[in-house]
Amino acid sequence: MSEASDGGVVTPPAVCTVCRQPGLIHLITVKTVPYWRCPHCQATLMDPECWLDADAEKQVYDLHDNNPEDPGYRRFLGRLTSPLIERLVSGAEGLEFGCGPGPALAAMLAEQGWPVTLYDPFFHPNPEALSRRYDFITCTEVVEHLHDPWQTFAQLDSLLRPGGWLGVMTCFQTDDERFANWHYRRDPTHVVFYREATLAWLARQYGWQLEVPAKDVALFRKHP
Repeated sequence: MSEASDGGVVTPPAVCTVCRQPGLIHLITVKTVPYWRCPHCQATLMDPECWLDADAEKQVYDLHDNNPEDPGYRRFLGRLTSPLIERLVSGAEGLEFGCGPGPALAAMLAEQGWPVTLYDPFFHPNPEALSRRYDFITCTEVVEHLHDPWQTFAQLDSLLRPGGWLGVMTCFQTDDERFANWHYRRDPTHVVFYREATLAWLARQYGWQLEVPAKDVALFRKHP
């Protein structure tokens, strides 16, 4: 048990949702919501007792305005698509995992000749998309929502062909002193925050090569 900032006692989850190791350390409590730091992979986790249920979570997603035709949104996604495309080989086929209601990234890749299959548990719940393997997988603004990142990253690894690329975009958590007021923390559907050390832990776990080509972008290459 740990002492919260208001003097109360909080009990940590049994294990980290990213690495499934015990020993989580209380980082901060913000408006009754405890957050925990994993000493093994350095992830920062919202207490599971404070997660939204699936209906409330989808209501938040329905408010997102990710217009595939918005030039600003396309520039934002270009931080991932540009370095990813540079690394793809001719004929590569991809999966956009967690594409949301407006799969702009898939459209951008398809326009440049890279076919992409869509999957999203709320908006494109297509189990067939998860029954084959891909040369690349993209996860843009997805991994911070995962209730079981350990299971999801293992699944993504199984969906990647040898030599394939996994592109992840999420705001890296860097400054504990600013965490309470950080805009990214204030989204109630964001339950796990990754430091660059967390991404390095994932790379070691799966034998991936990690590159960070742009701010808040990680590219993992599966061993050929």
